[in-house]
Amino acid sequence: MYAIVTTGGKQYKAEAGKALKVEKLDVEVGATVKLDVLMLADGDKVVVGEAVAKAVVNAEVLAQDKARKVVVFKYKAKKNERKRQGHRQPYTVLKIKEIKA
Repeated sequence: MYAIVTTGGKQYKAEAGKALKVEKLDVEVGATVKLDVLMLADGDKVVVGEAVAKAVVNAEVLAQDKARKVVVFKYKAKKNERKRQGHRQPYTVLKIKEIKA
């Protein structure tokens, strides 16, 4: 069984026991988070819409971290104009505990 959940404006496939990297959530490590369910799938049966309104995905926060650095380099040819920038996107690691239908 798996569920499609939404958090941070993105959708993720969640399976019990698996870990997910999602957009940063403002919760502490070890806390439990409930995620919004968009779709449930169990073998051949797929449930969407009003039928999943009561469905809940519980997840535990494993870590708060930052991704690897991405270097952004902009320049204008023949103008000696250069700009170098770095960015590290913060994320939260969640472990899916259970999917209740």
